[in-house]
Amino acid sequence: MDIMIVIQQMIVMLIIIFIGYFFTKKGKLSELSSRHISGLVVNVCNPAMLVCSAFSDEPKISGSLLINALLATLLLYAVLIAAGFVVPRLMRYPKEDYYIYHFLTVYGNVGFLGIPLVSAVLGSSALIYVSINVLVFNILFYLTGLNIIRKKAGVSTASGAKDILSKLINTGTVSALFTIIFYMSDITVPLLIKNTLDYTGRATTFLSMLVLGIAVAQMPLKEIFCHAGDYVFILLRMILLPILCLLLLRSFVSDPLILGVCCLMISVPAANLPMMCSKEYGLRTAELTRMIILSTLLSVLTIPVVVSFL
Repeated sequence: MDIMIVIQQMIVMLIIIFIGYFFTKKGKLSELSSRHISGLVVNVCNPAMLVCSAFSDEPKISGSLLINALLATLLLYAVLIAAGFVVPRLMRYPKEDYYIYHFLTVYGNVGFLGIPLVSAVLGSSALIYVSINVLVFNILFYLTGLNIIRKKAGVSTASGAKDILSKLINTGTVSALFTIIFYMSDITVPLLIKNTLDYTGRATTFLSMLVLGIAVAQMPLKEIFCHAGDYVFILLRMILLPILCLLLLRSFVSDPLILGVCCLMISVPAANLPMMCSKEYGLRTAELTRMIILSTLLSVLTIPVVVSFL
């Protein structure tokens, strides 16, 4: 993986974030704009980019490599879950905040930022591996992460089993699953459909970063950058932990593309999903929101650092 390509892509994303920030401050974009654009990215653009990768003319990846990618992804999340219990205690956060930093440790922005990043850096052929990661992410969050939120909110997890399973069937899970199915079945689609998916998917990076720029503009910069402990957490989660995972994966994975995707997937900043679900159940979200924004901005620096260890 060319480190300069990664740096260039992160700078491009930072510039687009600034565009969103600038136009929000000018009153041209708002929270309502953010919700509408986010809906497009999650429900239309990201799925289109993933599904379109299944119809690529490039040589297909073997089934054994897909299994290797799944095992590598499962190992990755096993390490993250373990770290999600250790890091909050290591940092000596208040016990009532453990769940917040558990989410910040385990769940990265693999869809909103990971999909466009991998596509830009490694090409569309790598998105089949991203689909596997997105699928594991969604299953893990809705079967375990949502239970943590419900328990913290005092909602019975048993009575919410149907609700959790219904939420598991969402655009991210379905599009990732269909991408894998289409990829393995080698279906041929009309050029009209393929081009439509391609053009729609290309909007993902711009719209995703625009939304992040709107989020930055809505929070005072002093509130984002003034917490010293946040930087220690980011050093642990976004530099040291990814490097440790890379060293571990090298013992089991030899394919450079799988390693590259795993490297980028574990290096992305914190995901929005735990914050949105916490808000839905009435939990406080100030720390989650602040860390999502800060980790996203600093990922311009941290991702190239991690990639340099590949």
